[in-house]
Amino acid sequence: MEVSLCDEFDMAIKINRNLTAKKLLPKVEQFFHLSGQKILSIEKEWRASKGTPVFTEKGKYTTRGWTEWTQGFQFGSAILQFDATGDQKYLDIGYKGTLKHMASHVSHVGVHDHGFNNISTYGNLRRIMREGKIPFNSREIDFYELALKVSGAVQAARWTSIPAGGFIYSFNGPHSLFVDTIRSLRVLAVSHQLGHSLMGEKDKKISLLERLVQHAKATADHCIYYGKGRDHYDICGRTAHESIFNLNDGSYRCPNSQQGYSPFSTWTRGLAWAICGFAEELEFFMALKDKELKPFGGRKKLNNMMLKAARATADYYIENSCVDGVPVWDTGAANIHYLGDYLSKRSNPYNNYEPVDSSSATIAAQGLIRLGNYLINSGKKASGSKYRQAGLTVAETLLDEPYLSTSSKHQGLVLHSIYHRPNGWDYVPRGKKIPCGESSMWGDYHARELALMLLREARGESYMTFFDY
Repeated sequence: MEVSLCDEFDMAIKINRNLTAKKLLPKVEQFFHLSGQKILSIEKEWRASKGTPVFTEKGKYTTRGWTEWTQGFQFGSAILQFDATGDQKYLDIGYKGTLKHMASHVSHVGVHDHGFNNISTYGNLRRIMREGKIPFNSREIDFYELALKVSGAVQAARWTSIPAGGFIYSFNGPHSLFVDTIRSLRVLAVSHQLGHSLMGEKDKKISLLERLVQHAKATADHCIYYGKGRDHYDICGRTAHESIFNLNDGSYRCPNSQQGYSPFSTWTRGLAWAICGFAEELEFFMALKDKELKPFGGRKKLNNMMLKAARATADYYIENSCVDGVPVWDTGAANIHYLGDYLSKRSNPYNNYEPVDSSSATIAAQGLIRLGNYLINSGKKASGSKYRQAGLTVAETLLDEPYLSTSSKHQGLVLHSIYHRPNGWDYVPRGKKIPCGESSMWGDYHARELALMLLREARGESYMTFFDY
């Protein structure tokens, strides 16, 4: 009998064991019909001079300066829409937007977001060309691959060394490891597959795969909890948004949080990034040869490290989400006690105390499905089925109201997303006490990735990955 990494837990998500991609197909098709309307509305009204669209206010996408980490999702969404529908106008939006606006993101030395921006654009364009969905053009493919090579190296250069290896540091500075960045590792993976390396002082050749492995290990060791008594709030599967290091000796000091309620509670979007990021890297390692992984401890050791982190976070997400699979924005938020036994009910985005975060759910659903598929393909059918069906259950919720945005007047696709609750950046509608009813560029993009995975599976198309098998 297969058991969870963590102690036995009470399952909060009411997992539908009978769901399949084909059964969800009518909802997925409706989703992409609505998705196309939203993309065209944004394209018509968005002005580049105002900055990158980040989230909606009163149904219209607006900007919020912090870092320009969502622009790749804007144009990547159009490319995914083309993949789903074959409609040329969406490819044109994605291609022209990438060509005109994304070059600065390739060489951006100030952020940890390369995997978000550049895989979503250059990576998706390369993928659909290699799949034959658009005509092959050698000069275009060289253009995409050069962008991805450079992006992976620039991301890997943002590096802090610690005794056990190192990590890609966040925009907060060299002391700061964000859990988010586990999903940005995808750009290092692609750059490595393309045969690229980071060149350092005295022409030192630095392996992008080595940096990927070391960052994944640092994240697993310091951003993920395993119930081993690391601090008083060490509950298996919890995540810390940020981990702080002493730069004098590279030692770990403490957890922190930028967008969560506290360092000792779990910001659920960070939790979702961990589930999805580790699951994707497990899939990526399947495409590598044993000799590539041997210098870093070998396949078994690395798989065990990432699988431990993926399963712990997935179990915690399942345990700490409402029965329909949508979590509150932070599992320790200040007013959460007013919600009572909220985990035994469907999520209520219109409550008066703490917002839910649908964007966490869009990311986690994909991660759960990928983790489930990985385990099933590894011969662990029982546990794999649990995660896969949990992911499908979350997907079903997101593909329907009150989360699916059916109004043509609203530019968002998935409602009830939260960006930065502590800073008060999210819009609170008149008559409400908490943010609700709005969307985010990352939530909408990841919902499209999720829906496209399901659509391709239902159609019998190839399994979608960010890398080459």
